Amino acid sequence: MINWFPGHMNKTLKQMQSDSKLCDCFVYVLDARCPTSCINPEFLKVVKDKPIIYVLNKADLVDKPAIDKFKNYFTSQGQQCVSLNATVSGNSKVIIDAINKIFKSRLAQNKLKGANFITRAMVLGVPNSGKSTIVNNLCKKARAVTGNRAGVTKSKQWIKVSENIEFMDTPGVLLPNFDDEQKAYNLAIIGSVKDEVLNLVEVATELINRLNLIDKNILNTKYSVVYNENTQNIDILNQIGKKRGCVVKGGEIDLERAAKILLTDFRTGKLGKICLE
Repeated sequence: MINWFPGHMNKTLKQMQSDSKLCDCFVYVLDARCPTSCINPEFLKVVKDKPIIYVLNKADLVDKPAIDKFKNYFTSQGQQCVSLNATVSGNSKVIIDAINKIFKSRLAQNKLKGANFITRAMVLGVPNSGKSTIVNNLCKKARAVTGNRAGVTKSKQWIKVSENIEFMDTPGVLLPNFDDEQKAYNLAIIGSVKDEVLNLVEVATELINRLNLIDKNILNTKYSVVYNENTQNIDILNQIGKKRGCVVKGGEIDLERAAKILLTDFRTGKLGKICLE
């Protein structure tokens, strides 16, 4: 079972609850490959009854039917939902449009008064969901520190992203516990939990299990793996390791290296457009 909730995340969550009083709405960034696994129930204490814009980021790594399904789900909850790939310049503007739509009447009233109403939004999400990349996309320059790994953003920061909107970028926060094993593995697979604290062979074999349930051709196409009625997930990882040159002294396979290769191929979209949910 995966279990990782460092003390700084607990501290961050408490700070976010305090800072939420300063915010008009929330931009909830979800990884499109497992959106519901990225939802932290603790954030509801932060959000309360304020508007949420759900952002399905990394949408380029998931097929359109899955994106449409989750968009319909979140909009049925009475919230805004957009999808994007935050690494493409200009894509994040759909978030600004969604915020302005929510506060359209208030913006119009203030414009008549000659006042410039500033909307303040807190950006929420699990580690490595792309929060800071979205902020930088909107600013058209690097204002927030980013990285393709969990735990890059260390503290809150207010950043002006348009004439009338400011974002508070926050560190990623995971669930306080991982009672749901499937969600825990999903977050580990997409890289929201630091690889350094995981058993990567265990995570990789779980990914193999998920991929085979979706379509065995995924692994066969990429690595030419051979299946029979007795093939186990660890056998497939061994095959991947052998084909990718992860052979150590004595002819054994370096399974951890093979696991890193498989996870990296999945995370970078080299296995295709795949939704884990």
